[in-house]
Amino acid sequence: MDSAANSKTKIGLIGLGLMGQPIGMNLVKAGYPLTVWNRTTSRANELVGMGATLAMSPKDVAAASDVLITICQRPPALESVLWGADGKDSGALAALRPGSTYIDSSTVSPALARKIAAACAERKVHFLDAPVTGGDWGAKKGELIFMVGGDAETLKSVELVLSVLGKRWFHLGPNGAGQTIKLAHEPDSGAAGRRAGRSAGAGHWRRAERRGPSGSDANRAWRVPGVLDVKAPNLLKGEYKPSFPLRLMHKDLSLSARSGESDRRGLARDRSRA
Repeated sequence: MDSAANSKTKIGLIGLGLMGQPIGMNLVKAGYPLTVWNRTTSRANELVGMGATLAMSPKDVAAASDVLITICQRPPALESVLWGADGKDSGALAALRPGSTYIDSSTVSPALARKIAAACAERKVHFLDAPVTGGDWGAKKGELIFMVGGDAETLKSVELVLSVLGKRWFHLGPNGAGQTIKLAHEPDSGAAGRRAGRSAGAGHWRRAERRGPSGSDANRAWRVPGVLDVKAPNLLKGEYKPSFPLRLMHKDLSLSARSGESDRRGLARDRSRA
């Protein structure tokens, strides 16, 4: 990608964990001026070595950015980044310029996404909730999938940036829709991993080896298109390096369960009023 074409779009990235660090690397490689912040500053060392700028606070990142991206592990961490540790507008939101765009790729509740959208609207900032799937391998290869909630024109305006990070993105509706679909997807993702683990323990992967990664045993074990292509070769070699921590899967599944319960309560209220 022509770096000169990107020289005017300043990007900020907050959260340099499992997914954030490779996202940042792809942005720098594509020629985008990048400003970063992470609670553990040493996580930024490699990116700084590649040419990124390390900011002193989330607020400083936002002030330097035309497009701000956050990808935080937990909702409280995201709220602290956005509103400050004191919750009194000392965080990134207070520094975003009118007309700028903010993309949150954390996995949080739809309610929090809508709260952020309202705060952005007050500041005339364009907001997209855009959680991702694809694992750290997708982040490294620039092949993430984005589930996007927000204004269609805002999404269109950042497609060039997303094309550096992902291979597909889907506009799913207004703010909160991206998080809703991501949380709906999580139980299937977790169940697929469980099935694959059981099959590996039972020796199905060895039987599938003779048929290739698309063998029927393998397919029955992991009914998630795309993931099997990544996992099967490693399993067949006896390599079991994790690509997503169980603690984060637990967090996502808990959010999914709470979101589903909230939706059921809302539906029951609506029915009682009918």
